[in-house]
Amino acid sequence: MELLILIVVIAVAVVATVGLAVGSAVRRRPRRRLARGARTDGERSLGGGLEGESSRAAAAGTIDEARPVDITSPPGEPAGAAVATDAAVDTGDDAAVAPVPPRQRPPVETPAPGDGRLVRLRMRLARSQNSLGKGLLALLSGDRLDEETWEDVEATLLVADVGVLATNELVAALRERTKVLGASTPAQAREMLRDELLAQVGTTTDRSLRTSVPDRPAVVLVVGVNGTGKTTTCGKIARLVVAEGRTVVLGAADTFRAAAAEQLQTWGERVGAETVRGAEGGDPASVAFDAVKRGVEAAADTVLIDTAGRLHTKLGLMDELAKIKRVVGKHGPVDEVLLVLDATTGQNALVQARVFTEAVDLTGVVLTKLDGTAKGGIVIAVQRELGVPVKLIGLGEGPDDLAPFEPEAFVDALLGEPA
Repeated sequence: MELLILIVVIAVAVVATVGLAVGSAVRRRPRRRLARGARTDGERSLGGGLEGESSRAAAAGTIDEARPVDITSPPGEPAGAAVATDAAVDTGDDAAVAPVPPRQRPPVETPAPGDGRLVRLRMRLARSQNSLGKGLLALLSGDRLDEETWEDVEATLLVADVGVLATNELVAALRERTKVLGASTPAQAREMLRDELLAQVGTTTDRSLRTSVPDRPAVVLVVGVNGTGKTTTCGKIARLVVAEGRTVVLGAADTFRAAAAEQLQTWGERVGAETVRGAEGGDPASVAFDAVKRGVEAAADTVLIDTAGRLHTKLGLMDELAKIKRVVGKHGPVDEVLLVLDATTGQNALVQARVFTEAVDLTGVVLTKLDGTAKGGIVIAVQRELGVPVKLIGLGEGPDDLAPFEPEAFVDALLGEPA
């Protein structure tokens, strides 16, 4: 009996020794490194199932092969060398990483001419301004013009962001004209209102863009707060200049927003304009200086400089804007400083405009998103407050939906077609 027990113990010991030897040999077997995403023939044949040595190891009861595949470089090799070598050998593997294609340039386009854009976009503007023009016409052509009606006229003008002073003047002028001439028909009311609105908007103001000057490039600085569509507006202005047959160099001086330079460059490439860029987070004044320098070298007609959006309450940023203008001025005077305002912000836009006027001398205003608001009176308010003309208005998201401001076409759009 004791002999039988001894034999069993010896047999168990032999089996255990053999098992340990086999397991050690399996663990010491060199593994074939795989590139990221590469699969073995067995995995491809069964859609990711394990075959061959892996399945035999599983049958032997080992779990070591279930560890992640080792793709690190062995000592003495540079990081990533093993992966690159294996990827080169593993031909036919559809999971291999493809090379990044070069940046594709958009096709060069021919922008629509600037002349007459506002007339072409009149219906779009008219649809958004009905509460101002048609509301006033309905009140003025009514049977009675009593005090309650005049209060409604005043309220309509204020809601449309015409401003208090301009509203008082407009209502006083309308009252006087109705006493003398009357407004018994819609046509008479429309003519009277058109004349007074044109007087408030101004028909003799110089609204031309100085994008061409003798012997050097004209320099246009585009400024504004965050979110007004400043970079997009800068790209659309470039299209206006190119449509007039002039050449443009763009300066991406907004170095704080990561996508700003790329966005501006895309706008430029669409019209064949060169864009001067700097390092992300770099000095905006340096980029603006280099853009003007490049414009001089290329004998360009216009240099358009896009600046970073800034809150009008941040004095440091406003000082930086003044620095940009001062540094650019070493090449020559800045010909235009255009302030981009969002028309949907109404009276808040006036607060922004005042602070920008203190930092730099504005020469013109660009009102964007005017097609999406019934507050067309902001045109009157901005001009009265700043003494600076509205030169461009944005009437949509299309690349050629930025139009030179034409007072007559604007007022006609507010009032709609005559009955």
